[in-house]
Amino acid sequence: MFALSDLVKIQIYVAHGEQSFPMSRGSFRYRDKISSRERLRVSLAEQSGASLSLSLHTEKYVAAGTITASYSGGMITFRTNIDLTSFPENINRIWITFPFSARHYYGCGETFSKFDLAGEKVRVWVAEHQNAGRITKKILRWKLRGARPKKTQDFGAYESYYAQPTAVTSDKWFMHIGTDCYSEFDFTKKDSVTVQIRENTEITFGGAENFPELSERLSSLLGRQSPLPDWVYDGVILGMQTGPKFIDEKLAQAKECGVPVAGVWSQDWCGCRKTGFGYQVMWNWQADDSLYPDLKERISAWKKDGIRFLGYINPFIAIEKNLYEEAHEKGYCVKDKNGKDYLVTITTFPASMVDLTNPHAWEWYKNLIKENMIGIGMGGWMADFGEYLPPDAVLYSGEDAQAVHNRWPALWAKLNREAIRECNAECEVFFFTRAGYTGTIKESTMMWNGDQHVDWSMDDGLPSVIPASLSLAMSGYTLTHSDAGGYTTVMQMTRGKELLMRWEEMSAFSPLLRTHEGNQPLRNVQAYSSTELLNHLARCARLHTALKPYLLECQKSAAEKGIPVMRPLFYHYDEPKAYEESYEYLLGRSILVAPVLEEHADKRTVYLPDDKWIHLWTGDEYSGGTFTVEAPVGKIPVFVQKSAWPALHSLGSL
Repeated sequence: MFALSDLVKIQIYVAHGEQSFPMSRGSFRYRDKISSRERLRVSLAEQSGASLSLSLHTEKYVAAGTITASYSGGMITFRTNIDLTSFPENINRIWITFPFSARHYYGCGETFSKFDLAGEKVRVWVAEHQNAGRITKKILRWKLRGARPKKTQDFGAYESYYAQPTAVTSDKWFMHIGTDCYSEFDFTKKDSVTVQIRENTEITFGGAENFPELSERLSSLLGRQSPLPDWVYDGVILGMQTGPKFIDEKLAQAKECGVPVAGVWSQDWCGCRKTGFGYQVMWNWQADDSLYPDLKERISAWKKDGIRFLGYINPFIAIEKNLYEEAHEKGYCVKDKNGKDYLVTITTFPASMVDLTNPHAWEWYKNLIKENMIGIGMGGWMADFGEYLPPDAVLYSGEDAQAVHNRWPALWAKLNREAIRECNAECEVFFFTRAGYTGTIKESTMMWNGDQHVDWSMDDGLPSVIPASLSLAMSGYTLTHSDAGGYTTVMQMTRGKELLMRWEEMSAFSPLLRTHEGNQPLRNVQAYSSTELLNHLARCARLHTALKPYLLECQKSAAEKGIPVMRPLFYHYDEPKAYEESYEYLLGRSILVAPVLEEHADKRTVYLPDDKWIHLWTGDEYSGGTFTVEAPVGKIPVFVQKSAWPALHSLGSL
């Protein structure tokens, strides 16, 4: 990493900017008009040991501000103190160019289409990743030209559920911007990195000898996830809906085929609505007695059979139902500029959002979770959304919604976590989120990669979850998984048998194995659709269950040191090709997984770092290099480090 004295070489520009963020269904149009851009001259004011002070000035203004920096505990804390009011126009844009570079950059939250961010400009703004316009273009293009799964768009066309101003380099250092406002990283130059910020803030740099030490240092700054309940490793969490009768029928079939089932996830526990997009949840957070009669008793009965019940919740409320009436009457909803409840359209319907800055609304919503979810025995839930706070909303706290927007998903995770803590249920109950920002890591118990398409596309389908998981890992997030089979079904985009089986195989070698029926269950092949599929799921679930001791050790490292469970190859192997590999991963230290990413493929070319590896299914030994191996359905390429083979070889017989 650079030395403290190198900071004298930084370049700083300031400007006035006018930005608008029009939002449609959680996605944004980014417009920024810049004026009065001016460079600040930097000079050393004072240096003493592990700290220094820089003076900032222009030709017109002698004292435009200062910067201080100090080194402690392996980290440099860089603080801007620019007098933003001393210029003719209100200064609200600051660009800082740091005179250092690296060959590769990773992190910035969750990126789906590209893992290595070198050469890119990265927006740090939480948004709905599944842009409706982008999906429409893809569907039309595929309809006219046929499926093109390897086709991706320019990086700037994509948004992310989880954005975080944290970057990690191949040179084993990180930088984290301590702001909630919109920010940007510019990795396009070979000899520098530029960040854009909107306010005076702190930027923290840290370095280490290796990536595990770097993760430990980064997590000491950002926080660490706590362990999951042990039961989540006891089998698959089956996504099933439409009530206890259907669930019991499918559970009986699963049992007959020997599927270890740890849980049932029913997102429609509170009711459903049928829209043009598909089968969706009715956002009224109490059990729907018509669809799930006597749910508390049913949950208790399933739990006696070793099966937990999981539900669903998000920060919105259905405006057609009773909970909204109560929230509206008490003034608990986010407002628009006219003082009315701000109704946000999601897919095809409007909904109101609970104001998480209102302490009374916070307690009310938290109690819904405590009483209506934990109180009836749920073992967990999907805590969906968090990206949709409109920048022009009016909040109870009086804060600027644009400045709170990025922080919103972290608040949402905190509310869910508090509910579990206050029920003393952390050893039994967990939740999983898709949106995030700085602060989410220490509050959320599990991430999932969002609403992937039910296809093989590199940017939105099965392959995309690997760079997404690895970018989260390099941002400090340690536990993540995906919807096995994907979620988004639109027009001709439907899930086939092979895709589902390949996704389940990959998910078996991840922190959590969970299936999803998708937004249009009747048009998608399901894990329970046939005996063949149930037998395949049974094998994947047995593999996942057999990995429990290994995953628990990985989880311990995550909780104690911030070391991610799913890791990029370069995390332990300092090799040029390891830094370029985006579609293989290490599960813990000793297992290398290379999922099959193409339809109808029965082979896969695999890069193995310089080590001794044993192919899990054949027992053949390999050294480092690139190899093409057989990969029939049911046996994706998995390699075990030779030193760990005695403890893990039995997986190959399952």
